[in-house]
Amino acid sequence: MPAGRGKTAIGNFAQCKKCKKTLFSAEFLEALWICHHCGHHHRLSSEQRIACTFDEGSFVELDAELASEDPLQFPEYADKIQIATEKTGLNDGVISGRAKIDGMPVVAAIADFSFMGGSMGSVGGEKITRTLERGVDDRCPVVIFCASGGARMQEGLLSLMQMPKTTAAVQRCNENGIPYIAVFTDPTMAGVLASYASVADVILAEPKALVGFAGARVSKQAQVVKPPSDFQTAEFVARAGMLDKIVDRRELRGTLVALVKILGAHLRKGAKSG
Repeated sequence: MPAGRGKTAIGNFAQCKKCKKTLFSAEFLEALWICHHCGHHHRLSSEQRIACTFDEGSFVELDAELASEDPLQFPEYADKIQIATEKTGLNDGVISGRAKIDGMPVVAAIADFSFMGGSMGSVGGEKITRTLERGVDDRCPVVIFCASGGARMQEGLLSLMQMPKTTAAVQRCNENGIPYIAVFTDPTMAGVLASYASVADVILAEPKALVGFAGARVSKQAQVVKPPSDFQTAEFVARAGMLDKIVDRRELRGTLVALVKILGAHLRKGAKSG
C-alpha cells in the first residue's frame, strides 16, 4: 500500500468516542486504538489494521487498479466516490493482497469503513472473490476483516449479486481444503453478514462490534418483545452460537497466528514435500 493512504492524523491527545475521556495519543496508539478507560475498540483504517496484524513490510497490495465506473449512472454516485477517494486515498472500501503473519504466508482482504461505510459494490465483491480464489491458487489460508454497513445501494442488483458471488468463492476454498478466517469488526452488517462473512471456517469478532442484518431502526419496527441491551453486538450473536470467539484487539494477532499455524499446517507440509 502506498505510503500515506488511509492515515489518520493524531495530535498529542485524543478523545474516546465512547466515554469521551481524554487519552494520551502515545498510549492510545500503543493500545491499538483501544480506550484504557472503557475498553472501546475504535474503528481502524485499512492501513492501521494491516500495521497491527501482519508482519512489518510484508503486505503487498493487489487489485489496487479496480474502481467503480458508476454502472447505473446513479444520481450523485460519482461525486460520492470522488469525495470518498479524496478523503481516504482509496479506490474502494476493500483492500486486498498477500501478506505474512509470523512468517507464514496468507492472502487477505481488509474492509475500510471510512470509504462509503465499507459498503459492498461490484469492486468490493470482486476483491473479496479474488482474495478467496487466490487462497486456492496459492494454497495458503485466507484472512478477511469485515467492516460494512451492507450492500451498496447505488449499484442496485449489481451490488446484491456480490453476495452469491463471494459465497461461491468460499465454497471453492472449502472444496480445496483452504482455511478461511473471518474477523467481524465494527460494524459487520446486512449483505456482508449474509454472505461471505458468515460462512468462514472460523469467525472471530472484536468486543462490542455491531453485528446484524437490518439496522437498529428497522429491527425495532419488527420487534414484538424488548430485545436485550446488547442486541446486535458481537456478544449477543456469540451467545446464539454465531461466533467462535470474541477477541480483544491486543490479542487478535496472536490468535490469528495460532489459527493459521494449525489450520494451514497441511498446506505448508504439502508445499515442502512438493
